[in-house]
Amino acid sequence: MNRNPRPTFLEFFAGGGMARVGLGDGWTCAFANDFDPVKAATYQANFDDGEGHFHQGDVFALTVDALPTADLAWASSPCQDFSLAGARAGLAGGKSSAFFGFWTLMRAMAAQGRAPSVIVIENVVGLLTSHHGDDFTALCGALSEEGYRFGALEIDASAFVPQSRPRVFVIATRLPTESLEGPSAFHTRAVREAAARLPEDLRAHWIWWGVPSPPLRNTDLAALLEPDAVVSWNPPERTEGLLALMAPAHRQAVEARVRAGGRSVGAVFRRMRAGEQRAEVRFDGLAGCLRTPRGGSSRQTLLVIENGEIRSRLVTPREGARLMGLPDSYRLPPSQTAGLQVVGDGVAAPVVRWLADKLLEPLVYSKTASLAAE
Repeated sequence: MNRNPRPTFLEFFAGGGMARVGLGDGWTCAFANDFDPVKAATYQANFDDGEGHFHQGDVFALTVDALPTADLAWASSPCQDFSLAGARAGLAGGKSSAFFGFWTLMRAMAAQGRAPSVIVIENVVGLLTSHHGDDFTALCGALSEEGYRFGALEIDASAFVPQSRPRVFVIATRLPTESLEGPSAFHTRAVREAAARLPEDLRAHWIWWGVPSPPLRNTDLAALLEPDAVVSWNPPERTEGLLALMAPAHRQAVEARVRAGGRSVGAVFRRMRAGEQRAEVRFDGLAGCLRTPRGGSSRQTLLVIENGEIRSRLVTPREGARLMGLPDSYRLPPSQTAGLQVVGDGVAAPVVRWLADKLLEPLVYSKTASLAAE
């Protein structure tokens, strides 16, 4: 169904614009911001519409007057510095976390009577439990103080794309929600426990968003890979070194597939176990969670077994983009490292699309319908 006007959104910590890709053409981006020059260049390469809505720079340097009024504010704030515990003063303008810069702007918009009707805060699942849950309680308290009701969903991107990428989405609103409340598979144990830890006054503002589960995913990791002939493979000695890092159970899984013949594709990630570096492989059709390439061990490796031969190589940026649900028309930076930086630090676009279709659009269109009836 076509509706006019299109809802508008503000995209903070926008990265390469994956939330924008997920929201789709049914939404209008009124403002976007990111600090990182590589991500900023990627965003502008993909969404340069001549309207000048993208602003590169520190969120703390933005002023409320630079922000247009919008229906939705989306914030995928950096996970490594999301710390709100014991920082009530910080929520009023402190600078210990990038989130505070965003929230200062939201409070200023509210003071002007033009706060977004809906706010989405996306982060790692650890947000629910960090500092014994105090960070999440502080976040909910901040939302409540500005008149928002709120709820959280834990969604693993593996429901949509062949990548294990669990994230928490806190959706807050000032709009009526009754028709959108109910049970959901995304009310995981971590979400339920986080809600239960809230003090009574905040639990009164909690919403159990009734977002349904998507249809079963019908693609696996192998389906998204580039042809063997166009990618760079590791030399045999590097592959042997990778196999040597595997614990017996993982090495046995590899050998079983060698004996079985045919073609098998596994995803390998290196991590520390009991003080030793280990390589762990999975053959369940999923990649592990993509990360930014800050070190060699953070680069995810593919293991391809075919007709008894074992080969290995790194995931390419284009494959990483596909694992984030981005189309092949999405423009990546020219360097491998920059491309993986952009895709490894974003939100999976199909998850955003599902939330938009099942929750965000019904919310904002309910506001439009209500205004039209007045």
